[in-house]
Amino acid sequence: MAQNKNALIRYKTIDKCLQNNYRQWTLDDLIEACSNALFEYEGKENNISKRTIQLDIQMMRSEKLGYNAPIVVYDKKYYKYEDEEFSITDIPLTETDINVLTETVSMLKQFKDFSLFNDVSDILQRLEDKIYAEKSHTKPVIHLDKNEKLKGLHFLDELYQAIIKKIVLRISYKSFKSKEANEFFFHPFILKEFNNRWFLVGKKGNKEGDSIVTNLALDRIVSIDFDFSLDYHDTNFDADEYYKNVVGVTVNSGLDPRKIRIYVDAANAPYVITKPFHSSQRVIQENEDGSVIITLYLIINYELERLLLGFGNGVEIIKPAFLRNRIRNIIEQTSEKYRLSDEKIVNNER
Repeated sequence: MAQNKNALIRYKTIDKCLQNNYRQWTLDDLIEACSNALFEYEGKENNISKRTIQLDIQMMRSEKLGYNAPIVVYDKKYYKYEDEEFSITDIPLTETDINVLTETVSMLKQFKDFSLFNDVSDILQRLEDKIYAEKSHTKPVIHLDKNEKLKGLHFLDELYQAIIKKIVLRISYKSFKSKEANEFFFHPFILKEFNNRWFLVGKKGNKEGDSIVTNLALDRIVSIDFDFSLDYHDTNFDADEYYKNVVGVTVNSGLDPRKIRIYVDAANAPYVITKPFHSSQRVIQENEDGSVIITLYLIINYELERLLLGFGNGVEIIKPAFLRNRIRNIIEQTSEKYRLSDEKIVNNER
């Protein structure tokens, strides 16, 4: 058992002893009580020195742990709490404690859609009550982006249970490109969140090895059902390995990572340097005006294109040529759309 855990056991034991006002506690009594407590937890003898308990008492009296315990000595040998109602378990929360607990509760509540967190929901409620009792009107200072109106979130827990229990799913799914929903068997591997949207990653079909890894957007799932009659295809899917060369969730099968060279202007360079597009990002040139040239080593996909387009004229694709041409065509088509829209607006105003 770690030494800091032993110390906590001793602190709580001393606290329990000193709350008992029906007997007197010498240093030897406290040593014996702590030794018994450690034996109960560890199952072996612990030789606790007098110096150790003296240091424990000093620590409990100090502000280091936030206890500030009013431990006094009377008749030159007996220890007690000067305030008979005191206990280290009833210490008021500090403002820092309240802030930390508030943010912790806020972050944990982001996962309320998983039954995994049902067991702690009552704990979170008690924490919120404690925080409110200590300091009302405390507002979170950390705000996590989450779209409560996103479709498909009610499937999260069922999908989570299917993954951990290795159950084949029968899924009805309607993609944005389909007019009707399609039904198929699906072997779920992981749940993945990207850009505030959830995806189910796994393989379609019921023949082992007959399908590539696929991701399904939860907001496009119409219905799911468990199929216990089919064998689950356990492929030991490694998400870190699978997604290491992409931004987002789309891994275009059969494509190899490419080296991508990008110019970033001076206004955007600090943002791109401090928050890289991907872990493969390298700065290969720093220009006098503050602009930089970076390289990425990635499989090019839809999410990467959207990320690059989001920087507008702040970035320029240098290589590869086909990605440069694709981004340029998108920009030209967008510009043309705005030009035609401007003409319509002007004509309507006449």
